[in-house]
Amino acid sequence: MGLLDGLFGGGTDRVALFVDGPNVLRSEFDTDLDEVRAAAAAMGRPVITRVYLDEQASSGLIQAAEARGYEVVITSGDVDVKLAVDAATTVTDGDCDVLAVASRDTDFKPVLELAARRGCRTLAIAPGTHGRSDALRNAAHEAVTLGE
Repeated sequence: MGLLDGLFGGGTDRVALFVDGPNVLRSEFDTDLDEVRAAAAAMGRPVITRVYLDEQASSGLIQAAEARGYEVVITSGDVDVKLAVDAATTVTDGDCDVLAVASRDTDFKPVLELAARRGCRTLAIAPGTHGRSDALRNAAHEAVTLGE
């Protein structure tokens, strides 16, 4: 049983996990995608696990994410915009009970706020202490910093 399971019903809530690859999968953070998924899974049952990457992503990174069961979304435009639109659509379509966003970018604050207004629990996952955004932490119902 995870740390948050008792608080939020554990495996019954549908969790949508969106990972901001360019801001999380950086060498200085040494982020483990399995840890990211575990943080989200502590809130319930992952039904969406996506990593968003730009066209510059290496084939090794793409393969590693896919090998860990993530759907990889490659975008030629701004990763943040695609991730935020997909997350907002997931929330408004009612496809999740919990929205988890792994990022250090404050651009995702509005989508966390939208999810909360729509009755979704929210989780901000930071890639490390130096990659933590206080704005995201404050906007989310729960926050996790990997490596702490």
